[in-house]
This record gives sequence, structure tokens and C-alpha cells, in this order.
Amino acid sequence: MGTLNTLTLTDAIRKLHNNEITLDALYADVNSAVSSKNSALNIYLAQDKYAEKSAEKGTLSLLRGVPIAVKDNFLTVGLPTTASSKVLDGFMPPYESTVTSKLKKAGGVIFGKTNMDAWAHGSSTETSDYGPTKNPRNPEHLPGGSSGGSAAAVAADMCIAAIGSETAGSIRQPSAWCGVVGLKPTYGRVSRAGVVAMGSSLDCPGPITKTVEDAAILLNVIAGQDKYDATTSPVQVPDFTKMLKTGVKGVRVGIAYIDHEKLVGTPAAKAVEQAAEVLQSLGAIVDRVPLSQTLKDNTILTPDYAIGVYTVVQRGEVSSNLARYDGIRYGHDRTHFGDEAKRRIMLGTFTLSKGYADKYYVKAQQVRSLYIQNFRQLFSRYDVLISPTSPGYALKLGASKDNPMFGELEDMLEEPSSITGLPGINVPCGHDKKTNLYLGLNIVSAQWNEGLVLRAGYAFEQNTYWNSWLKKDK
Repeated sequence: MGTLNTLTLTDAIRKLHNNEITLDALYADVNSAVSSKNSALNIYLAQDKYAEKSAEKGTLSLLRGVPIAVKDNFLTVGLPTTASSKVLDGFMPPYESTVTSKLKKAGGVIFGKTNMDAWAHGSSTETSDYGPTKNPRNPEHLPGGSSGGSAAAVAADMCIAAIGSETAGSIRQPSAWCGVVGLKPTYGRVSRAGVVAMGSSLDCPGPITKTVEDAAILLNVIAGQDKYDATTSPVQVPDFTKMLKTGVKGVRVGIAYIDHEKLVGTPAAKAVEQAAEVLQSLGAIVDRVPLSQTLKDNTILTPDYAIGVYTVVQRGEVSSNLARYDGIRYGHDRTHFGDEAKRRIMLGTFTLSKGYADKYYVKAQQVRSLYIQNFRQLFSRYDVLISPTSPGYALKLGASKDNPMFGELEDMLEEPSSITGLPGINVPCGHDKKTNLYLGLNIVSAQWNEGLVLRAGYAFEQNTYWNSWLKKDK
């Protein structure tokens, strides 16, 4: 087996453009990696056997025919879309999602569909009806979720880049646990058209890649207003790759959440403190943002309340979105729903029911507004906020069993930025040599400020040794 499958998207595009490598050789190495690893890791649910032939059509386009893995909640013509649920087992979509259409138009190839938590309900990929995915960095551990298959595909070099979706942490958390880069755009920056809906006021498609530059390239391709999604914004999409290398001198950085009781003194908190020192050495102005239980200027509202807000809002939207799967129009009947889907439907229906909607759903939306106010004030003082992506390293297989709040607790540090629609990126910031597991740095900014998030992530990545593809190990 060759090593072309280990190329970053940036390098693969450059080498294909310069005729330094061939598509045949690139696909041979990716296919070899899949053949040797997929049965053990359970990453791909479906693969396009004509992928290499399709790649030849994209050789003159931006992405040059590179193989891209796509989470199995994006509709793809010619490949099944199941959202990892037996309800949709064997479903062949009649049309293409906007995101995958844009990838194809730019010369990318949908190499295969990756495993996920069923309906994107979870943060472990253990709720998949097709079995759990394992973390390529350490197969005894979880890859995270719900985009666990996409993050694992990148970490295992079983694709050149991947696409995931995030409702609250589902791009950034598995990226942290798998030691890769994951970018959640501003809500409305990337179209949700053709994505199996989970929480409609929260869902965000985004790239999962080997480097920050790779993420910027893919965001350039998939971002923009879409006539098929009324929630997409007309805000102009800049060229994110042109902002990457301008550095962080003068950028105001706030360190958030490390004084939370669950983080004080942990490896994750220490890794963020060290990351702050790196950014400061590069010219950033760094300050700590105190944690607060109430809404006060120049403090950050505890993420604890966001857990409840997300739980209520997301369950309410799930109960509405999953109501269409009745086995009449498409798919199988409701007896095929897994336990997690049933729990979320029931809780969502309850919180929206007469006599309880004001008590739960309306209250959750009011608290959501408090988080919006909090971030609005903080981003008048800071350009970016940094925190751990996850409270710790990837947990062992089986950790989510009998824990209905597993995802909410593992994603607690992303939930505030998710319920407020903010952009954020995960960049590897720590590595345990004993377990080969990674920690992630979460960088968040104001709406439409993906460029600044990418700049900060790139500066940190290029001046540290945590990224396993940049060959900067100590």
C-alpha cells in the first residue's frame, strides 16, 4: 500500500494539478486503506464503486477529483441515505443535497457515506443501527458523534477530506476525539437543503479535514445562499483561504470555561492555557473570561444552562421532523425507530404539548436569547473565544450505554455557541502518547466570522506540533 491516502486536501490538489501524482494512484491507496481498515472500524456504510471514473471528470476543477467522505444524512443520488437508521434502510434519494451538489460541481467525488449516530442523535456513533464506529487513533475508544464516521474516515486516511453536520458539537467533538480539524460554520452560511433534518434551527453542515487550510478550501466550496433553503443568508462569502496566513497579531482572545468545576486542573484546561500562551507569543492579546451563573458584562454565562436549552429545543424539533417517517411515503414504519429516537420524540412531544410548551419550550427559547446577548457583548470586547472542545479525551466503547444525556454532557462546551448559531473550529491541541488520543481546542467568534476563526486556528496549528499530518512532532 502506498501513502497517497495520507495527503492533505491542499497537497493532493497541488500534486494533481502539477501532475506529480495520478488519480489512479491516489484512489488505489485510498481504496487499499478502506479495504484493510473498514471491517474493523465500521466507518463506511456505502461506497461508490464508480468513484474513480467520476473523478476523471473533475480533473480540471478546483478539487481535482479527490475522494471525499460524506456523512450519511446528506441525500446523494446513486448512493443510499439512511441517517444510520433502519427506518431508511435501503432508501435511494431522488435528488442531491446542495452541499454534495456543490462538491461535485467543484470536482470533488463522493467516495462513500459514513456511519453516524442514528438521525444524528448522539455524540458517540454508538446509536447507529449499523453498529458503532471505532476511533482509528485507538479502537478501544469512541470516535465521538454524531459525525463520528466522517471524523474517523479522515483520521484513518480513508479519504482526503470529509463532510459532517453539527447540531451541537457533532462536527467539533468527534474531530477533537479523532485528532482532526472540524469546522462548524455560522448557522445559515451553508445550506441544509437535502440534509435529513434533526434540529432545524440548529443544524449546520461543515467540513472535517486534516488541516485548517483544508477546511477553508471546502468551506469556500459549500458556503453561500441557496434558493432551496430559506434559512441561508445573503451575506457575501469571502475567500477564506486568503485570510488564513495574516496571523493573529492584535487579535483579542478570551479564554473561556476552564474555571468550570468539571474542567479545573484537567488536561483539557491545561492544554487550552498552553494554547493561549502560543497565541500570545504570536502577538494576540489574551485575557481570561470569568465564568458566571448570571448574565453580567465581561463574563461568560455557564454552559450548564445551555444543556437544558439544547435538550428542550432539539427534542421539540426532532418530534416534528421525525413525524414524517410513518412508513407510508418512504422508508419503513415506526417500529424500526431505535430507543434513542423514541426517547427524543416522546420528550419533544411532551415539551410542545398544551400546558407544557410555555413551561419548557418557550422558557428554553428565552434562555437561548440570554446566551445571544451574552456573546454579543463578549464579542464587542474579544475577537475570538477559546476553550476545550470536549471535557477530556475520547471515552471507551460502551460509555454511552444507559446514559440518555451522554451527548449533552460531552458537548456541553459547544452547546452555547451552537444554540446561538456561532461559527467554531476544533484544532488538535494535545496528545496522550500512552493512549494515542487527542485533545481539541475550540475557537469561536461572532456570526459570519469564520475567517477569523480559521486565521486563529491556522496560526495555532502552524506553530505547534499537534497536527499529525504536518510532521512537527517533538
